Amino acid sequence: MSYTKRSCISGLFLLFLALACEANSGFIGVKDSRFELNGSPFLFNGFNSYWLMHVAADPTERYKVSEVLKDASVAGLSVCRTWAFSDGGDRALQISPGVYDERVFQGLDFVIAEAKKYGVRLILSFVNQWNDFGGKAQYVWWARNAGAQISNDDEFYTHPMLKKYLKNHIEKVVTRLNSITKVAYKDDPTIMAWELMNEPRDQADYSGKTVYGWVQEMASFVKSLDNKHLLEVGMEGFYGDSIPQRKSVNPGYQVGTDFISNHLINEIDFATIHAYTDQWVSGQSDEAQLVWMEKWITSHWEDARNILKKPLVLAEFGKSSRGQGSRDIFMSSVYRNVYNLAKEGGTMAGSLVWQLMAHGMENYDDGYCIVLGHNPSTTQIISDQAHVMTALAHSFN
Repeated sequence: MSYTKRSCISGLFLLFLALACEANSGFIGVKDSRFELNGSPFLFNGFNSYWLMHVAADPTERYKVSEVLKDASVAGLSVCRTWAFSDGGDRALQISPGVYDERVFQGLDFVIAEAKKYGVRLILSFVNQWNDFGGKAQYVWWARNAGAQISNDDEFYTHPMLKKYLKNHIEKVVTRLNSITKVAYKDDPTIMAWELMNEPRDQADYSGKTVYGWVQEMASFVKSLDNKHLLEVGMEGFYGDSIPQRKSVNPGYQVGTDFISNHLINEIDFATIHAYTDQWVSGQSDEAQLVWMEKWITSHWEDARNILKKPLVLAEFGKSSRGQGSRDIFMSSVYRNVYNLAKEGGTMAGSLVWQLMAHGMENYDDGYCIVLGHNPSTTQIISDQAHVMTALAHSFN
């Protein structure tokens, strides 16, 4: 390669980085049921990569984080959802209540610094419903070891010791001073939003009232520490008792949350839904699953717009490569639905596909793994959605 070509490519890359950094200036806010950035509407296409901190805890593997964030940015993806928790177990962030591994925290510092570098906003989740990376079961185990009498894992939402453990973790994360950027997390606009919990469920109270009380308490606590960032619950979107007729939209069961009441809490800034048709309505044909998916998204958009009056994000969706049907057809259909609803004023704000991985991470593949560039057609579909959502946001101006 000639010196001239190298200089040209280097110059373009520096320009790309400058534009990415400019895109990350300012906090994302909410106005009139849609996101805004520096006074302009903000719509996006994005992705999940739960593993970023876990991998970045090992400095020799950080190139994987850089690869995914860079490739995502080049494709136009501007929001990434990832974990700010790892409780007990391998590469634990929180080794035991209030005891942290600085090496892992520095991994999260790196993730935030790299996201800023490439112009990607982050949604950071505080704890897991599931046992992966500890979850509420790990909190219960810790509390029992400390002498607490706890009958089941769903006391996570009500037991004073468990709530105190979580509040301590939230405060530790929110007030963390990034060792690389020297900016406290609570002051860093690279972080778009905090998430209370990944997919909260409560099998002890299907009405959603117990989770409502927990969300109210935790959301108020987060906002007392940080009123600059947005906050969301982390819900899948299951309807509860507040509007009984809406429960018919659920995939045949409830999980102890209430999409309406839980998101009406003032401190919650936007609503989320998740959707996995190949798991939730697996007995149906591909065509029927797409019909169900469109109804699921549209019903929640209607409620976000008319009842909640808050933005809506499809925060997890995907189609397993191990199942039947075409992933590309499924994703194109979902993206088209999201875009068409977003055109109606921006309440439908964007979607986050599950999930992006770096090259050489086959051992992490849960069937939903996507490596940008590995499958050109899928990559093009994802990138096209990013660009049309950005163009739509500009058209609102």
